[in-house]
Amino acid sequence: MHVSDRIERKVLLNAPRKKVWEALTDAEQFGRWFGIALKGKTFVAGETIEAPITYPGYEHVIWKAKIERILPQTRFSFSWHPFAVEKGFDYDKETPTLVEFTVEDRAPGILLRVVESGFDTVPEARRLKAFKMNSRGWDEQMRNIEGYLSHFHQGIA
Repeated sequence: MHVSDRIERKVLLNAPRKKVWEALTDAEQFGRWFGIALKGKTFVAGETIEAPITYPGYEHVIWKAKIERILPQTRFSFSWHPFAVEKGFDYDKETPTLVEFTVEDRAPGILLRVVESGFDTVPEARRLKAFKMNSRGWDEQMRNIEGYLSHFHQGIA
């Protein structure tokens, strides 16, 4: 079966651009909605960051990503190994995929788009599974950031 090279999702967020941007690029906030223990961490372009996943069932997994670009209020990207959840497996020899978030004004809110590309370079043995799991994962993460920001907006967070 042919797997597309990219997954693309978008969501219209009812929140100020600054709040959306902070939810993406403030590591602690990102960790809260994405499910990673990033307390006390900072995203720095060019640096690799590692932290435990807090998502139920994946607590044994360390999230590892290289922060690629942080273009203020516009674009945030990192590279990682998709669905890298197998204990003791060295994913570093694989070519990572690129995850890019873009933020744009779209009345009445902010359009957040995420594109994960590079699945063509994922080893064939795990490409379909990684694509499937991340397709589902991005659906969920778009709901997560939406929920996170709506709580934030109401002053609950």
